[in-house]
Amino acid sequence: MIYQIIGTVIGIAGIIVSFARFRESRTSPGGLLLWLILWVSVILFSLNPPFSTRIANLLGIGRGLDFLLIIGILGAYYLLFRIYLMVDRIQQDITELVHEIALREHDD
Repeated sequence: MIYQIIGTVIGIAGIIVSFARFRESRTSPGGLLLWLILWVSVILFSLNPPFSTRIANLLGIGRGLDFLLIIGILGAYYLLFRIYLMVDRIQQDITELVHEIALREHDD
């Protein structure tokens, strides 16, 4: 019972924050859709825990909790990969910027 309340409150808070970030143009429409799917899923699985077991059984996974953990790990790896790409792009931008500054100072 308490899990359902906490999960629902966290899901609603996540939806509100997602919409606020979208209104501030800090999230793309695709990002908003992804976060809304995530938060609605949190609410759905909180209010109806056997639903995760049904999905797990359809996918050939033994238990609902195993399914949620697998989805969580895959999501974490995806986010880690996105962060890696972002850091790599920033590193390339910094390298180009330093190169341009060095060429300007050399010309002066």
